[in-house]
Amino acid sequence: MQDKLDQLKSILAIISDLHGATALLSWDQQCYMPPGGVVDRGNQIGTLSSLAHSKFVSEEVGSLLEELKPYAETLDPESDDACLIEVTDRDYQKSINVPNEYVAEWARVTTVAHGAWEEARANNDFSHFQPHLEKIVDMRRQYADFFKPYTHVYDPLLDDFEPGMTTAEVQEIFTGMRPKQVELIKAISEKPQVDDSFLHLHYEDQQQWEFGEAAITKFGYDWNRGRQDKAAHPFTTNFGLGDVRITTRVDENFLNTALFGTLHEAGHAIYEQGVAAELERTPLGSGASLAVHESQSRMYENLLGRSYDFWVHFYPSLQERFKTQLGNVDLDTFYKGINKVEPSLIRVEADEATYNLHIMLRLELEIALMEGKLKVADLPQAWNDRMEDYLGVVPATDAEGVLQDVHWSAGILGYFPTYALGNLVSNQLWEKINLDIPDLSSQVQNGNFAELLAWLRENVHRHGAKFKPQHLVKRVVGSTISPEAYLKYLNDKFGAIYEL
Repeated sequence: MQDKLDQLKSILAIISDLHGATALLSWDQQCYMPPGGVVDRGNQIGTLSSLAHSKFVSEEVGSLLEELKPYAETLDPESDDACLIEVTDRDYQKSINVPNEYVAEWARVTTVAHGAWEEARANNDFSHFQPHLEKIVDMRRQYADFFKPYTHVYDPLLDDFEPGMTTAEVQEIFTGMRPKQVELIKAISEKPQVDDSFLHLHYEDQQQWEFGEAAITKFGYDWNRGRQDKAAHPFTTNFGLGDVRITTRVDENFLNTALFGTLHEAGHAIYEQGVAAELERTPLGSGASLAVHESQSRMYENLLGRSYDFWVHFYPSLQERFKTQLGNVDLDTFYKGINKVEPSLIRVEADEATYNLHIMLRLELEIALMEGKLKVADLPQAWNDRMEDYLGVVPATDAEGVLQDVHWSAGILGYFPTYALGNLVSNQLWEKINLDIPDLSSQVQNGNFAELLAWLRENVHRHGAKFKPQHLVKRVVGSTISPEAYLKYLNDKFGAIYEL
């Protein structure tokens, strides 16, 4: 059977290379491509996506999998080869339902839509993006129909990002969490507000950039296999284990934007850089799921980046870069400022206590769009209504409202819930990490992240996509994804900051 397995791996490697080339084109579009290239780029990405899809759903791959599945049952179920056969078969069984023509058209539509979104956001003009989003929603409904019968029309989309999880499961988790988070926010609102005015001064672009790079270098981001560029909306991408790139966005009048955006994307990238080399150029050579991925980015952004321990080490160097802005701001004041809880408009800049409400809002809107209960034309008003209901704030413009996120322009419906799930997983992992590394707090205060990184490499990163997310989480912490650790963390942290 080894020769059959080698045949399969050879085909999968070619497909991986095609996906890598597609990702490179997408990265270039968001970072450097002139606006006039969007249609050509859509055609190029469409062609590569179609080639990768057709090669994957070929009879040859199907036959090899049928021959290899009995062999996989004789192997250790956690071995690389057994997991490869299982995951590839799962992906294959899903992919054969999707026509090649759809894949090519989808790539073209979303590539052009991204350019339209960038222009619409810059000009605060939702009407410019609306027809593109209408096409995307229509095509996502068509995609879901490829997998009938389903329990819910949103399930096939969610499954693309969080394998095995259903809409009902996510809604149950969110329904249980929301009142507890609202209760915490209400309690905070009744306390004197902390001062964060010093974060809204002028912070020079390059100094912000260099500080972020210095911080993620200490985290363990490998610059020999990565780089950072600017993009309208921060993202991480990889073209192979040897090339994992991040982007960030800098606001010279608000320190948090680039600072926490860089830490967040570094978490994603460090995960990808830690996948075992043996899994490269296979379906296992990336993260387990988007919730597990977000657990890493939210861990580096929040559990580290917004922690007191982190700033014991890093605050003196930040003060040195920005003496005028921070020279008279002590560490305690700075720590409270970066953790200020206040309902706000922009998700990526939201505090930890209100962040999940942004996600719940988007989930409701996506489900309504997919169910046909909400028209795209009515989306801006629906967005504003829910912002007022959930957070008590209303965007003055669509650019800071319905147009703020890049995801819908890329057709990524089904992704948003993974951000909130990632918050839960990050705290479950964090509790386990602190049990296994009892002096982690002092290590972080000394700027030493080596043991933390080694723990993540051993328990999470190296496995890539070998295990389903619930299996991986249970394997590491002993239970599946649950909100208890996250809610305890929020109450402990903000209870101390706001003296609840």
